[in-house]
Amino acid sequence: MTHTGTAADDSTTANPTNTGDATAAPLTRRAAREAAERASRRPLARTASTPARTHATRTASTPVRAGSALGVARTATTAAPKPTAASRKRKFMAPVVLAVAAGMFGTMAVPAAFASTQPSTTAETAQQSLVAAQSQEFDVSAAAGVADTSRDGFGATSTATLTARKDAAQAKADEHAKEVEAARAAAAEQYAYDGKTAKDYLAASTTSSANAATTSTAAAPATTVAPVAAGTPFSLPAVVATAKQYIGTPYVFGGATPAGFDCSGYVMYVYAQYGINLAHSVPLQDQAGTTIPTSEAQPGDVVIFNNEAHDGFYMGNGMIMDAPKPGGAISIRPIWTSDYHIVRFGI
Repeated sequence: MTHTGTAADDSTTANPTNTGDATAAPLTRRAAREAAERASRRPLARTASTPARTHATRTASTPVRAGSALGVARTATTAAPKPTAASRKRKFMAPVVLAVAAGMFGTMAVPAAFASTQPSTTAETAQQSLVAAQSQEFDVSAAAGVADTSRDGFGATSTATLTARKDAAQAKADEHAKEVEAARAAAAEQYAYDGKTAKDYLAASTTSSANAATTSTAAAPATTVAPVAAGTPFSLPAVVATAKQYIGTPYVFGGATPAGFDCSGYVMYVYAQYGINLAHSVPLQDQAGTTIPTSEAQPGDVVIFNNEAHDGFYMGNGMIMDAPKPGGAISIRPIWTSDYHIVRFGI
């Protein structure tokens, strides 16, 4: 009879540590709760590292016992995502930026508005106070009482004083004219000339005109007779022909004969041969003539410079025939300035 061992030697029942082939014992409530807690902590960790997974996915992949408080808490927690650091920073900075902008606007705009309105208000207040007082006050410096009241050397001039000054200027001008005439006579004496002078031509012209007038009165009704010189009637071309005869005559200050001419003596001598009496002076010749437009000037008219220091015969195309200056002689040359005007005689 073979001994198979006792119940105490049965390793299946007697050794509590050998559970390899044994049937699993039912869990207690405490053990089940701990197992559920361990299972719930592992999905939460995966959820934190993988934010893209949804609540439905986590619920399906992580079985939680129905009705347990831990499952409800996990579902509520994962439903609302946590705010990030950037969103919290934006929420914090928005009111700060608005506050800073409002402060800057108030710093710049409000003082400017007060500055633009305050002077006007002050001026209006001062004006109202002045009107209410109906009086004005001012201070005069003590230096004003001793200030010089002269008019910087200017003063009123009486009529008598002005008349005296005018007379003195006229006397001085007459004296200067006499000196010039004496100088001209002295210069003319240096040149021998025994021909006709301007006065001789004028005297002959006057005699001829008188005789012609007497003859025409006896024969027919009176008519206008132009002055003649040596039987030549007056015309601008005739004046030019006569004036050209003296080209090359030297300039002589005060000269009025073919021995020597100055500018006004030359014009006077030529026109005297046609019975036109002119003074030996540029200003007086200017006054005796009739000013015409330059566009109407013809050869034989007289060019008068605006400063009345020179004159000569106009020769057309901007040319002049004149007695130039000491050392020169009568010639035809271009007019070197536009500061002149034209006068005509015999009209």
